[in-house]
Amino acid sequence: MKRFFKGISIYLLIVLLIMFSVRMFGTEVEQISEFDFTELVSRLKDGSIDRITSIGNTVEGELKDGTKFTAILPEEARPTFYHDYVKEMVDNETIKYGAEQIPISPWYIEMLPTLMILLVFGVVWFVFMQQSQGGGGGGRVMSFGKSKAKMHKLEEGKLVTFNEVAGLEEEKEELKEIVDFLSHPKKYVEIGARIPTGVLMVGPPGTGKTYLSKAVAGEAGVPFFTISGSDFVEMFVGVGASRVRDLFEQAKKNSPCIVFIDEIDAVGRRRGAGLGGGHDEREQTLNQLLVEMDGFSKNEGIIVMAATNRADILDPALLRPGRFDRTIYVGLPDIKGREAILQVHTRNKPLAEDVDLKVVAKRTPGFTPADLENLVNEAALLTARFNLKTIPMHLIEEASIKVQAGPEKKSRVISPHERKLTAYHEAGHALTARMIPGTDPVHMVTIIPRGMAGGFTAYIPNEDRNYLTKKQMEDKLVILLGGRVTEALVLDDISTGAQNDIERATKLARSMVTHYGMSEILGPMTYGTDEEEVFVGRDLNRSRNYSEEVAAAIDKEMRKLIDTAYHRAEAIIKQNMEALHRLADALLEKETIDAREFEEIFQGS
Repeated sequence: MKRFFKGISIYLLIVLLIMFSVRMFGTEVEQISEFDFTELVSRLKDGSIDRITSIGNTVEGELKDGTKFTAILPEEARPTFYHDYVKEMVDNETIKYGAEQIPISPWYIEMLPTLMILLVFGVVWFVFMQQSQGGGGGGRVMSFGKSKAKMHKLEEGKLVTFNEVAGLEEEKEELKEIVDFLSHPKKYVEIGARIPTGVLMVGPPGTGKTYLSKAVAGEAGVPFFTISGSDFVEMFVGVGASRVRDLFEQAKKNSPCIVFIDEIDAVGRRRGAGLGGGHDEREQTLNQLLVEMDGFSKNEGIIVMAATNRADILDPALLRPGRFDRTIYVGLPDIKGREAILQVHTRNKPLAEDVDLKVVAKRTPGFTPADLENLVNEAALLTARFNLKTIPMHLIEEASIKVQAGPEKKSRVISPHERKLTAYHEAGHALTARMIPGTDPVHMVTIIPRGMAGGFTAYIPNEDRNYLTKKQMEDKLVILLGGRVTEALVLDDISTGAQNDIERATKLARSMVTHYGMSEILGPMTYGTDEEEVFVGRDLNRSRNYSEEVAAAIDKEMRKLIDTAYHRAEAIIKQNMEALHRLADALLEKETIDAREFEEIFQGS
């Protein structure tokens, strides 16, 4: 929004400049005749002049036909011009006469138009330069080549230490070496060891990469510079490189220190990969960063830490030893890690006695530390909304579902037919999951709309999984298609409600055939990279690495997996039709049933 208003201001200034120029220089020039002294005297004698004005050595006037004129008096005629030529006519009232003193204007009045133009051009240039550098807090017109890095001098009481970073035990062990070097560099130098110049932290968003780097600075008690990769790149070639130089100059003055570059893929992207050549400004910035990290000059005491979730697109020269020597993968926490993270985020929050963080950790597989922090905050907000003094377990569970699927939309008007369709659809998912051994237990089933979904079925895995077997994925296909099968069997019709289920099932089937090598006909081979994001220039012209015959075989194998899962789901639903009706009726009555109620309804008790 700030950039939008700056762009509008530039156009407004340009319009004002044009209007001012037109007013100053585009006014209509009035036609004025110039008479010599002889013609002036002749006009006076024949009575054709209506009025005349004497201004110093110049005479201005107007003829009776409206023509304006001006004349310069000879030096010898100036003292007696009025008495010799004009006085008698004035006395006879045949001519109007006036005399004016020559105004003496200050020099600054004469220079005012020029100064105004220069001022307008100066304002336009200033705003343009501010916009070109993003208009950030560090944006000064004459300092756009300076680094925008913020230095955090850590104070007691405000330190982020490893004790506040939970669920990343192995990652902390890797970084303790960096902390020890920054605290006691002498013992490493004496033994001839070279501490890593750079540490690259890779992982999905929200896993704690930035927070972990703050903890390193807090543990070592050294200055901590933070900057984003996008703060280097500007529209002017050379500005980013200048900012890299200035950043490392500041770091040298405060060494030992840590320089943290967030989202380094914005500036560290592979060179020469753009269409028609690379981006000159970004590539110059990357070149300067490469030189500063491991060039002719040594930056002792400076450790560069960077974070990205796109390490695959970084330039190989950036990842080589001597620059980023160490790569630390910061992944999703396991159940113990999630419990530890929840304990950190609930330290200053009053929890009710029924809250069990182990259960919450078990019910949140796949959550990042940022998701867990958001879950706890949402639970606190719900508690405050209901004017409670402590956070109860049921609001934590509601916050968990809210983070995954969105808030309940109880006010949405739904027709009886759609409610029935949704109830049978979700009952079909839950029933197939219950009847297939080894699948995740059903945690909750609801037909209250959440987000874009008309209903929602939640599962709780018995344990965290790092791998999925072929049988588990085939079972997952059955559960995904259970809703569509139920619609067709019970309602004798199908709806668009299964769109997301079919999409997920198709993607899973394609991955099983083309990426995981789970097809007996095609064998353990990877086929194509169609589902991966195209990196412009590098992958745009990459041809498909399989023939049309193989493509047809892939489609056939996918169809076989989907059809098999569909028939399995159909058989399960037909064999348990009574339980299906009980579940659907319960959902129509209660709208939401939990795991205990689901089991009781399924058993018929």
